Amino acid sequence: MTTATRDLIAHKVVETLASFGPSIDDVTPDATLEDLDIDSLDIAELAQVVEDEYGVQISGDDAAGVTTVGDVIDLVTARVA
Repeated sequence: MTTATRDLIAHKVVETLASFGPSIDDVTPDATLEDLDIDSLDIAELAQVVEDEYGVQISGDDAAGVTTVGDVIDLVTARVA
């Protein structure tokens, strides 16, 4: 398991979201998941990456209020801390 700082988490989240199709340059904290065409399946995959990388689980209920990349980073950071 990796020691996680907010910067490392942000990098991992951005890298993972970009792997689902959008340009990494478009995956900014203010970008909405909808604009990036990130769907619930992608979020489930991201949750698996987060669990594998940091040992924390993100449930569907947790992700329900998430609308931007920044929200995702905040959620993961809060769970890891």
